[in-house]
Amino acid sequence: MNYSMVLYVVGWILNFEAAFMLPSCLVACIYQEKSGLAFVAAMVVALVVGIPLTIRKPKSREFYTREGFTSVALGWIVLSIVGAIPFVLSGSIPNMVRALFESVSGFTTTGSSILTDVEVVPRCVLFWRSFTHWIGGMGVLVFIMAVMPLIGGKNINLMRAESPGPSVTKMTSRIKNTAKILYQIYLVMTVIEILLLLIGKMPLFDALTISFGTAGTGGFGIKNDSIASYSPYLQYVVTIFMILFGVNFNFYFLLLLKKPIEALKSEEVRWYFGIIAASILVIFVYVRSIYPTAEEAFRHSAFQVGSIITTTGFATTDFNLWAQVPRTILVMLMFIGACAGSTGGGIKVSRILILGKTIKKELNQLVHPTGIKKLQMNGRLISHEVLRAANVYMMVYLLIFACSVLIVAVDNFDLVTNFTAVAATLNNVGPGLELAGPTGNFSQFSNRSLLVMIFDMLAGRLELFPLLLLFHPIAWRKF
Repeated sequence: MNYSMVLYVVGWILNFEAAFMLPSCLVACIYQEKSGLAFVAAMVVALVVGIPLTIRKPKSREFYTREGFTSVALGWIVLSIVGAIPFVLSGSIPNMVRALFESVSGFTTTGSSILTDVEVVPRCVLFWRSFTHWIGGMGVLVFIMAVMPLIGGKNINLMRAESPGPSVTKMTSRIKNTAKILYQIYLVMTVIEILLLLIGKMPLFDALTISFGTAGTGGFGIKNDSIASYSPYLQYVVTIFMILFGVNFNFYFLLLLKKPIEALKSEEVRWYFGIIAASILVIFVYVRSIYPTAEEAFRHSAFQVGSIITTTGFATTDFNLWAQVPRTILVMLMFIGACAGSTGGGIKVSRILILGKTIKKELNQLVHPTGIKKLQMNGRLISHEVLRAANVYMMVYLLIFACSVLIVAVDNFDLVTNFTAVAATLNNVGPGLELAGPTGNFSQFSNRSLLVMIFDMLAGRLELFPLLLLFHPIAWRKF
């Protein structure tokens, strides 16, 4: 293990986190809120730890998968701990465990909250909650790689550990250029959404925070009813952009290169939109009688499908009151998630496709034992490494999920609450059902259960293995 390189990366994460807190300080100045001092204190803590770690570049530049995964996991943990300081010092969330839950929920773009009344929280703190979504959506290390050469040619190990999905590929020959392209697309789409929300007469503060939550597919709202009180136009804008941010960013890159045919070859993207369309149609049929007009029923159906499959977590209605079939569909969408290479969470559509193709192959093998059938996606062979990783991922995912539900069950809430609360955190969705539903929150859970769900949120965002590697003794040995 190259400890000096790991600490060097963690140090830069802290330095950049201090810079990320500056906009919240500006918001505090604009609204004349004393809570801004909490961000100043957090910035001092970040810089006091971060600067000494980055003053000297490590002598050894060796940086392999082990270092990449460890750096990312430690970086996100430290990022979340420092990010929780403003919540505690401002008095918004005095309890450190609950403040850490809120911070982790923000950076992992989960959107689950322990706050019972967000409208009394200072504006600068609300801005920070939503901005953590935007920071975590594409990944803080992807951002750092986009603006500075961090460690040279081994950056792919950082991107592979931080980027969601079964595999990570370079869009260009250099990782730094790939990171720049990702953040340029991310930034442009965010700005476009902000402008469209402003056209709909949404206040600037609201437009910024909601766009941050949409872009990062996070879901922290600045109103107790989430998005319900905004106009239908604004709800449609948010719906469209939630779905767009759930698309693999490689799809947009190909469109920018004027290669629409190659972009449309993506099976994952086609299935993603197909699942969304089918889910909206079925849910619309079930909830049509609940709402006064067909337009309103369609709007709520489309919004909640887009919100859940992209793991954003915004809400325009209390879908906890819907019939069992639409509620079941939403729970299934929690697990499916968005596309790989997007800002969304969940298992990812690509993994579902790979597992489906694997099952089909095994069934064909039973009928034709001597036949040789290789799996393909987008016209390309699926490598054994990707296939093995997808299968192992699912096994580990189910084990973590089962253990988490069991531990959370000690709080003695009903099974639906426990099951969907874990599903919402492990898949980085936000709301679950029953007590953890869109009109509820996670404040009723014990600190023990919140710590379990903090682990789940980090594990879900980092695709399980980077976080699990921290607990493996072999990761810390020197070879």
